[in-house]
Amino acid sequence: MNKQFFFSVALVLLSPLAFGQGAAFDYADDAFRYSDFGQTGTARFRALGGNHAALGGDASNLFGNAAGLAFYNRSELSISPTFTSVNNQNSFLGQQTNSTGGKLSIGQLGLILAGKSDRGGRWRRTAFGVTYSQSANFFDYTNARGLNNNPNSSIAQTYANAANSAQYSEAELSDGFFPGDRSADFREAAAYGLFLINPTDLGTNGSGPPYTRFDATKQKDQRATLSRSGAHSQWSIAYAGNLDDKLYIGGSIALTRLNYSSEYIFLESPINGTVFSNYGQTNNLSVKGNGINATLGLIYKLSSDLQIGATVVTPTFSSANEAFTQTLSAVTLSPNSANITLKANSVDVLDPSNNFQYSLQTPLRASGGATYFLGKGKIGFLTATAEYVGYQGMRVRTSAFTNQQDNVDFRNDVKGFVQETYQNVVNLRAGAEIRAGFLRLRAGVGYMPSPYKIALDRVAKTDRDKLQLSAGLGVRNDRFFADLSGTYMTYKSGFTPFQLPNDVDTPTLATTNKSTNVMLSFGVFF
Repeated sequence: MNKQFFFSVALVLLSPLAFGQGAAFDYADDAFRYSDFGQTGTARFRALGGNHAALGGDASNLFGNAAGLAFYNRSELSISPTFTSVNNQNSFLGQQTNSTGGKLSIGQLGLILAGKSDRGGRWRRTAFGVTYSQSANFFDYTNARGLNNNPNSSIAQTYANAANSAQYSEAELSDGFFPGDRSADFREAAAYGLFLINPTDLGTNGSGPPYTRFDATKQKDQRATLSRSGAHSQWSIAYAGNLDDKLYIGGSIALTRLNYSSEYIFLESPINGTVFSNYGQTNNLSVKGNGINATLGLIYKLSSDLQIGATVVTPTFSSANEAFTQTLSAVTLSPNSANITLKANSVDVLDPSNNFQYSLQTPLRASGGATYFLGKGKIGFLTATAEYVGYQGMRVRTSAFTNQQDNVDFRNDVKGFVQETYQNVVNLRAGAEIRAGFLRLRAGVGYMPSPYKIALDRVAKTDRDKLQLSAGLGVRNDRFFADLSGTYMTYKSGFTPFQLPNDVDTPTLATTNKSTNVMLSFGVFF
């Protein structure tokens, strides 16, 4: 492994992701994050629990079962603004905190053009559609704080460990630190320049490793803040046809857009410290990419009361560009016992390996479902869907390394972590709609079992199961419609603020995630 890649691995190890893993695991975890779809489509389908397989006549069909477009007998233009809020409950170092936030975005935008009816042939009707839809909204916010009584459990210890492991001399650390520019070539040089690590001998000639740290025996007030934003979205083009008013067939091609960003801030304050008031680091990650996938679906009417449907969505094949930045900071007490005057209070780590390009393959998805109409559809309907998601098929590849074997090793390592960590799952959804004149009342439920095979970040794999409850109402006539939905989702997750060799010294943060999504869809027929 070359030195540049070693630095990249070291930086990734500081990401708040998996407990006790490394760089390849982190990219496997990224593949899952960008493939973890909750609810999609319009407010109508969201209120029904996200059922797509056996329902038609909605702009959501362009993302779900494209065969449903063939139910349209008039054209439609619709838009769906959405608001997502989080109210997470966090447990860190024995202290409980709440973190809240909200984000407004456009969840769906669609145009459906219905073809003319052909009663003389077996193909009764066709339809064409173009739509924008969010497949995943990454908005999340976690803010946790606690008192750490373990003297070995410090983010500064990770800097000392890395410098000792690499056997950096003081000259190497000093040469990599540029106080005038407030920058450093690598993280350990930044920590050295901020006096977060020091040689054992503080004499004028220095001693190099082993490196130690000030206030090592002190209790520490530690705070971790993680903010995520962005979306995985797609523009879909779909075409569908209706054979004998019995069989509906449709397909779509989607151009996807990945836009993800996160900011992770960790701050540590020694209690009754003698040198530092506080110190910490800020990690910023930005990932942008484009991809493509295709969908094929069908719906078949077994009778006037019952129809079944199925759809297959290919993996999304994307290219991704990742940019990672890291800043270390420190504030000393005045006066402090070591008589330290910092030349800079914050230092940016300028490692060229922080920019990384790779390709991403998301899982294959397949759905099957049924819809039963009550009172010939005049009263409403019941619908249910089972969705298979092949998480073990996720892949990440790169050609960024000059050594081809490094590219092969990276691909194989990520594949290995995917196979060891994730499992294929079947998500279950059910929903109902009741009709009363122009009014529609809807409700739905979704259960998404955990795709994890193992416990991570001290969170049991079964605790990561997701439960989704939804409800909504709508009105429609011959000229327009308006639908409102509300969705509540809850599950548990965790992350590791920093990584140390001894598990006892590595703290973890457990979160009960609670998110609420409200969507308003309105459109016109023409």
